[in-house]
Amino acid sequence: MTRQPAPSTTENLNVTGFSPLPTPRELKNRHPLTPEAERTVLAGRRAAQAILHGQDDRLLAVVGPCSIHDMDQALAYARRLAVLREQVADRVEVQMRVYVDKPRTTVGWRGFLLDPDLSGANDVARGLERTRELMLRVSEMGVPVATELLDPFAPQYLFDTVAWACLGARTTESQTHRAMASAVSAPMGFKNGTGGGIRLAVDAIVAASHAHAFFTVDDDGQACIVHTRGNPDGHVILRGGRGGPNYAPQFVREAADLMSAAGLTPAVMVDCSHANSGSDHTRQSLVWRDVLQQRQAGVSAIRGVMLESNEHPGKQAIPADLSNLRPGVSITDACVGWSETEALLLEAHAALEPAAVMR
Repeated sequence: MTRQPAPSTTENLNVTGFSPLPTPRELKNRHPLTPEAERTVLAGRRAAQAILHGQDDRLLAVVGPCSIHDMDQALAYARRLAVLREQVADRVEVQMRVYVDKPRTTVGWRGFLLDPDLSGANDVARGLERTRELMLRVSEMGVPVATELLDPFAPQYLFDTVAWACLGARTTESQTHRAMASAVSAPMGFKNGTGGGIRLAVDAIVAASHAHAFFTVDDDGQACIVHTRGNPDGHVILRGGRGGPNYAPQFVREAADLMSAAGLTPAVMVDCSHANSGSDHTRQSLVWRDVLQQRQAGVSAIRGVMLESNEHPGKQAIPADLSNLRPGVSITDACVGWSETEALLLEAHAALEPAAVMR
């Protein structure tokens, strides 16, 4: 039940209420990490780490909806992806985008975690419950979960279920998020900024690789300072910028050189969406194929690729009557459909066959 702030002349003047949440421990007790999910999480992390550090020559592919807005549809997609993941597993490590917390340039729907019913009620308690349940069920299918770190307190509730995570273009420069990334137990990708600058992402990787201390809550909901040792598994994600795409070889080389100069293992993932595709989902395949050609040409710094994909192509606005939502169609960025997703992953599997060893 939402409680009203106490009367004050100096604080909470713009606050309309406080809604209590379960503690992380309470949520984890209701939805515990099962042995099946734990195996998937740990195997997904190990695979991503080995690929990023050049110990595994496969391509890391983070594939899935721009954002999750319906649990049943997300699970249906995951079931399909689980089958395809096994088909390409000897050359491509596929992990599923389960993005539930969306940054907005101004205002708009902020994701399944904050508004799981698309009602504007911002029932975060229900969002946490549903998100944890979703991530567990996807993991239990044998599909590692990949997500974006946005809300400062969400990791305590969810990140034991996550195999790979990233910071977006808007948060890579944030000191708060860099410190949080230093605590994450999974490999972390750092996108270049919205302006396209790659050094910003490399600086973030360096920052997150070092020890930090920051405010958060523990599993019992107690406010605390957490002390970290740093995350050694950071990598750059090229997503383009205001100047246009940045997936061409010269940009990959720039990212690799900047990482090497910073004492980091060169590891680059290319995001096929956003500015790299001009926000046109029909162009994601062009970026994907360019990445494969670079790999075939021996560009070993490319360790991963990201594809925004859903059951059906395109996107839709959230209608006033939610019964008019088209199933399997994104309500945020436009995605490629399943048939194209399947074709692109099988194409990657075939293209990577000659390049079994890339050291």
